[in-house]
Amino acid sequence: MNRIAVLNVVGLCDRHIGEHTPRIRAFRESGKQAFIDPAFPALTCTAQSNYLTGKTPEAHGIVANGWYNRKLAEVHFWKQSNHLVQAQKIWGKLREKHKDFTCAKLFWWYNMYSGADWSITPRPMYPADGRKVFDIYTEPFDIRTEIKKDLGEFPFPGFWGPAAGVDTSQGTADCVSRWIAESAKWIERKNSPTLSLVYLPHLDYNLQRLGPMAPEIAKDLREIDNIVGDLIDFYEKTDVQVILLSEYGITPVNRAIHVNRLLREEGWLVVKEELGRELLDAGASKAFAVADHQVAHVYLNDNTIAEDVQSLLEKVPGVQRVLDHAAQDALGVRHERAGDFIVVAAEDAWFTYYYWQDDARAPDFARTVDIHRKPGYDPVELFLDPTIPLVKGKIASRLLQKKLGFRMLMNVIPLDASLVKGSHGCRPTNRIDWPIAITPETDWLKDEILKSTDVSELVEAATR
Repeated sequence: MNRIAVLNVVGLCDRHIGEHTPRIRAFRESGKQAFIDPAFPALTCTAQSNYLTGKTPEAHGIVANGWYNRKLAEVHFWKQSNHLVQAQKIWGKLREKHKDFTCAKLFWWYNMYSGADWSITPRPMYPADGRKVFDIYTEPFDIRTEIKKDLGEFPFPGFWGPAAGVDTSQGTADCVSRWIAESAKWIERKNSPTLSLVYLPHLDYNLQRLGPMAPEIAKDLREIDNIVGDLIDFYEKTDVQVILLSEYGITPVNRAIHVNRLLREEGWLVVKEELGRELLDAGASKAFAVADHQVAHVYLNDNTIAEDVQSLLEKVPGVQRVLDHAAQDALGVRHERAGDFIVVAAEDAWFTYYYWQDDARAPDFARTVDIHRKPGYDPVELFLDPTIPLVKGKIASRLLQKKLGFRMLMNVIPLDASLVKGSHGCRPTNRIDWPIAITPETDWLKDEILKSTDVSELVEAATR
């Protein structure tokens, strides 16, 4: 069998390959590139699930990065159990064909209990006293201690939040992708997997924070190019062939759509007051949205208002399409987890999860980095609130409180959606904003365009 390493460079698209990415450009020139017709929705969890199963959400069930659990009446985001993916994964298929096949899954999502031979994923610890302690989860569990001894602690603050993608006292802008790249080398040296799946998120941060056209992105491109080039050199020396790909391209945005506020104005969305703050009461709402970048799943608890909801959504400026069940069927995304309607934004717009009408009534977690408690994705977590005087001093004082064992609220995230300059989820009109696949062997890619569900077949063929 050929040994393969799949490097998932998040956000990389044809637009970015050029003078600031000499190593990636050289790799493309020596091999072949195809555009990947984006998964729908073009989101991390859905795209990766399409790639690794060869199926669409109607089969594997990953309709977004999070969704509403109708039985529990709760929104769940960024869960990690691979049992949520309801279709066979590529490592299962290849293991059936080749008894000596092994797989390392490094920071790709749904990485817990996946069946891969080796896996590493971010996983904080939550002691009963309310603290959040940064850490990783590994399979087998004992490599967690070994790899942290050799590489140091995983630089968790750089994985997501205001410190991600920027140079801070907590680490360099590219510290997370560098740590992940080193972990891939560490696994290769000790175990030599047949297939290594390596997730490199560095571009994702500033492409959303600054937008894909910002001149500052050149620095990010040079940084990820160095990391990718180093990995290519490393794998070539160990007789591993590299496939370079991405999940989605990020387009510039200049407007945010507060779809839940619109539903609330109609009297369909219900909030409950807790300690003077407003919380979404999904189970009591007639209609509400789970927003995820440029896609929002709208759930109905009262089907008698379906036509009214659809009519409202179709008139919202910045909404490109409203998908009913028939349209979801056509796109392969209809599943019990999906919304009764899926709303798709125009390329220059994105959806917030915001449902409050007065910022003073926003829940306490709204001003923090809290990817699980928020009933939707929040890219504003990439920013520090510019209205807070000496905000970095406030962070230092909060960290001191934490170190001394006191409970604290790191409430430094703004509530200004206009700060976000890039997003993804819809299908961009221009192919230069599509995800890409680059292979070293020209005959691995037959056509100029590759379906997202054909990526697994590409990887499977490459291992032969």
